[in-house]
Amino acid sequence: MDNDTTLLLNLDGLAVARVERLEDGTRRVHLITADEQARACPECGVFATRVKGSATTRPRDLPYGESGLEFRWHKRRWWCREPGCPRRSFTEQIPQIPAGARITMRLRVAAGRRVRDAGSTVIQAARDLHLSWPTVMGALRTSAREVTGAPLPEVDVLGIDETRRGKPRWEQDPGTSRWIQTRDRWHTGFVDALGTGGLLGQVEGRTVADVLAWLATTPLTWRKSIRHVAIDMSATYRAAVRTGLPHAIVVVDHFHVVQLANKMLSMVRRRTTAEIRGRRGRATDPEWKARRRLLRNREDLTDDQFATMWNTLLGEGKIGQTLLTAWIAKENLRNLLALARTGADRHQVGHVRWKFLTWCADADIPEVRQLAATVDRWWPEIEAFIGTGHHNAKSEGINRVIKLVARAAFGFRNAENQRLRTRCVTTRRARGHLRTAQL
Repeated sequence: MDNDTTLLLNLDGLAVARVERLEDGTRRVHLITADEQARACPECGVFATRVKGSATTRPRDLPYGESGLEFRWHKRRWWCREPGCPRRSFTEQIPQIPAGARITMRLRVAAGRRVRDAGSTVIQAARDLHLSWPTVMGALRTSAREVTGAPLPEVDVLGIDETRRGKPRWEQDPGTSRWIQTRDRWHTGFVDALGTGGLLGQVEGRTVADVLAWLATTPLTWRKSIRHVAIDMSATYRAAVRTGLPHAIVVVDHFHVVQLANKMLSMVRRRTTAEIRGRRGRATDPEWKARRRLLRNREDLTDDQFATMWNTLLGEGKIGQTLLTAWIAKENLRNLLALARTGADRHQVGHVRWKFLTWCADADIPEVRQLAATVDRWWPEIEAFIGTGHHNAKSEGINRVIKLVARAAFGFRNAENQRLRTRCVTTRRARGHLRTAQL
């Protein structure tokens, strides 16, 4: 058989006999078997010598051109000459098209990788490749084994964060008539916060038991390699880390600390407006006009913007003075967090911390004092951040990708499919196909 006809479609074992064009413009390609190994009995491996008959199949392959190709494989049915073989007859098959297969293996692999690596939805990949949803989903599960079955990369800083997956699901126990939650609306993700490992795994729920259950599935040597764990200000995750990873140092993410200070400012503004003005804030109120600038960093404000905010609030009496006192407390806390990775010693950190706590204590504002109490309660974890600079930004970024995947799929009913899809999408960089070549 001519090698050119065998290599035309790059399907080892098949050759092109002829091509015809149908009335609708479709090209029909007639194929014949070009591999002698196809005569081997799949049961006993003995080569057959007597033909029983012929059969024609219509395997589907990757699309070619605009109109595509339609295949007709004319193959033979052989008698097995081994007397003791239970397989009396068989049809020819090749690795790319096993017996009974309607699509080629490379089409199945391409469908799985389109969802796994390209971030396509299952239904969109099925439409592009003219396949059914179950076929593409099965191909994804097969292709995803390379991701889920791969050993976890060595992690120095582990990030733990939650993401909302949907609505909870409840079912009634027929025996006790009690309603039991069978599907949690939260997922807890475990991320390589310092390296490129991406999402290492997800577990349904956000309790201590859920976190410990996932950690129990990882090797002990892998858990011992974790030196720091970055979390938000969640007492649940902190308790789980202290139990499951007692040797690791918990680091609180500084973004959530500043977010807590900004929430404090908004609470002070609402409370003082309601107490003094006897109503909710209005667009004409000076404190309402300055609400955005109060939440911005001092270095992000120009001198004119800062002077306008300061002078306007200072002239509003008690409301303005209370807000400016709370704003200074927020900036003192930011100055404390800004010491991260600056080489500041313990005395410098202690001085800035004392300045923040003293200001909050003298402020005589309930929300400000509550902020100081929270910071003092989380001080070991905040101090770990100042010393290491580790944060949970990668967890937040991966959570955004998870939400985008769910939005593109118009939501997920099956939580296992959602975890599989998000695991594949968020580990593409770790698998290397997104890395650019070094020039």
